[in-house]
Amino acid sequence: MEQKNINISVDEGTDFFCNELSINFNPLQFILDFKAVTPRVDLRSKQGPIIHIRHNVVSLDPYHMKQALELLTKVVGDYERDFGKITKPKAVEKMEKVLAEKGVEVKTLTTPSYFG
Repeated sequence: MEQKNINISVDEGTDFFCNELSINFNPLQFILDFKAVTPRVDLRSKQGPIIHIRHNVVSLDPYHMKQALELLTKVVGDYERDFGKITKPKAVEKMEKVLAEKGVEVKTLTTPSYFG
């Protein structure tokens, strides 16, 4: 059998730091929206602060989403086995306590509000 060479071009993309994630779905796919939210303040501007949001969206069919869930569960389990249980940062616990004392309801899984 004759061997043929195949040329492969890989686009590595750019690094992306995500500090928010939202996941939505429809009957055919899950949509993972990875966001980097960066407040920008320009002292020369009279408009006030600007919220800059970058998105990277990944769509998966339900079968592949289930495989991704299994992989994430395994990797997080391996991480906790090697480095200890992942816990909420002390600064977040402190912030939640301060907000609770002010009567602000704190929910872990909420959609963020960028406008107050």
